[in-house]
Amino acid sequence: MSYSPTSNPFLNRELSQIEFNRRVLAQAENKDNPLLERLRFLCIVSSNLDEFFEVRVAGLKEQIKLDTPGLGPDHMVPHRAFKLVSEQSHQIVARQYQLLNAEILPGLANESIHFLRRDAWDDKQRDWIKAFFFRELMPVLTPIGLDPAHPFPRVLNKSLNFAVALEGKDAFGRNSGTAIVQAPRILPRVIRLPEEISCGQYSFVFLSSILHAHVGELFSGMNTLGCYQFRATRNSDLFVDEEAVKNLRIALQGELPQRHFGNAVRLEVADNCSQHIADFLLEQLCLTRDDFYQVEGPVNLARLMYVSDQINRPDLKFPSFIPGLPISPQKKKITNIFQMLRKHDLLLHHPYQSFQPVIHFIQQAAIDPNVVAVKQTVYRTGTDSMVMDALIAAASRGKEVTVVVELLARFDEEANINWASRLEEVGAHVVYGVVGHKTHSKIAMIVRREEGKLRRYVHLGTGNYHPGTARSYTDFGLLTCHEEICTDVNEVFIQLTGLGRAGKLTHLWQSPFNLHSQILNAINNEIQNIKAGKPTRIIAKMNALLEPRIIQTLYAASNSGISIDLIVRGACALRPGIQGMSENIRVRSIIGRFLEHTRIFYFCNNNAHNVYLSSADWMDRNFFRRIELCFPVLDDRLKKRVINEGLKPYLRDNCQAWEMDQNGGYRCKSVRPSRRYSAQEALLGKLAVVS
Repeated sequence: MSYSPTSNPFLNRELSQIEFNRRVLAQAENKDNPLLERLRFLCIVSSNLDEFFEVRVAGLKEQIKLDTPGLGPDHMVPHRAFKLVSEQSHQIVARQYQLLNAEILPGLANESIHFLRRDAWDDKQRDWIKAFFFRELMPVLTPIGLDPAHPFPRVLNKSLNFAVALEGKDAFGRNSGTAIVQAPRILPRVIRLPEEISCGQYSFVFLSSILHAHVGELFSGMNTLGCYQFRATRNSDLFVDEEAVKNLRIALQGELPQRHFGNAVRLEVADNCSQHIADFLLEQLCLTRDDFYQVEGPVNLARLMYVSDQINRPDLKFPSFIPGLPISPQKKKITNIFQMLRKHDLLLHHPYQSFQPVIHFIQQAAIDPNVVAVKQTVYRTGTDSMVMDALIAAASRGKEVTVVVELLARFDEEANINWASRLEEVGAHVVYGVVGHKTHSKIAMIVRREEGKLRRYVHLGTGNYHPGTARSYTDFGLLTCHEEICTDVNEVFIQLTGLGRAGKLTHLWQSPFNLHSQILNAINNEIQNIKAGKPTRIIAKMNALLEPRIIQTLYAASNSGISIDLIVRGACALRPGIQGMSENIRVRSIIGRFLEHTRIFYFCNNNAHNVYLSSADWMDRNFFRRIELCFPVLDDRLKKRVINEGLKPYLRDNCQAWEMDQNGGYRCKSVRPSRRYSAQEALLGKLAVVS
């Protein structure tokens, strides 16, 4: 299709995000993937949709409520966007449960892994489940009968609940006919039966099935007419007026509980739910039929994510691997990382290479008597972190420890508040960044006394200081003692902890100051190079591409004849392949075993081959409302590694790569097995030890 001036050059963000979830769902459809991994991909889709509704759909509904015009560059009005999002989300959810019931659960049953429905329980299983109900569930259940004194409760966000239809009068003569029961969050949603009563190698029952079978025990003397599981998803954006509060942590602690009780944005019910109960729940939650999802199975698929951890069947999972270490085979571990860094920079490619050197970097700083100070940013690190334990140990030993904790890291706020408290207890300096700008950069700096003077060492990364996600997210990390880069990182820490104007950085590009303009300059420089007849090319890999000026400048680069390859995992507002606008731009998305999280920006620049790694995607928020860093790879040897590991394999991939069309759709090409090439599998074989 030819581009015309009346065509909108931008795609809608929400619809592009829906397309991403279609690509993840395709991994559950892919019969080449092991069965338990297909189940896991189904769960990932549910988890993704949960956050999508909590944030993006909630935002659309707020726009509709306030009657605002289209706010995005695509100018789609909120009503239209919501309608399309609802239609496509319903399609995805329907396909999820079709796969679950028609392929994945029967396939697992063939492998002696059973998810038993109530009508399939034998007498021994029924007796064990009844005892489990009275032992584990009954003491923690609180049924709420609905009457004028007990109105419909504000059910927690994403909690599993049951609407129970009743007949008869209770001890006080009440006859409301309806009660609500919330399943305890402390209990798993899937319970494994003991081996002696299993009907195969593994047998599981859903918590919802157990409660269904015994819900009558909660309403003595009354007749249970029906029990219907449901789940409400709520707006989970926190509102904290950062300009007005005096203590951000205290204000956030007060706001966090409200996340569970925001306005409802989605209702999920099981297929047995009656029309009467469905209408009743929609009315109580102030929702419409567009917000209503009736599913053929458990309403909380995301909670099945960890079932595979209970199943010892390696043949039904991806092959296990041991992340490689960037050291010679003769050495089993890095003994002195500072000595190594004085010889050469260290580039780590996770998860193919171990995250352990980063942990070791902080741990060694904690115990090294020559280390005098440690500074680090924390965005997401998890509730159990060796990195944070090492920072606490360093502060306990009297070292100057400064940690910039981002309290507004969505869904990690509580964990970060807890870490901040523990750090302060041992004397660390804890700051919360800059009001109005999330600290999203991933940097750590160690100051060490050597030969009578101080030397700095730094780590810069594209991913979080989270050992867990370092096993499943692709990221690069650079450890260096390059003097000018260390000086730049020190300047950034001064900005984050003190006051004053931003100093000029030699090598790093930083949001919100110059990262956006530097990216624009780099693209425009390629345009000038092609006009001068010099070699040009742009390759960029990121999670999302949405910022309008970047997209417009890429269009200009395409029109000048520059070849542009974009590897964008998630939402992309750019339309590729349109004659007269973007015919030289190709967009692909890699979806596989690992979550592609690396941000790499390559500019040919007359064969200078400039390579940058970054914590930032090309989005408005990353450029203007966050503190982000983009750092160059200066060592030619490491630069080649980034190109040969982080870009070329992904452009060659022909089995997990989805090619984007000009209307925002994606297609995964099918190839003969003999020609199959997976970037992730190739990198595993090259950098890790696969068992």
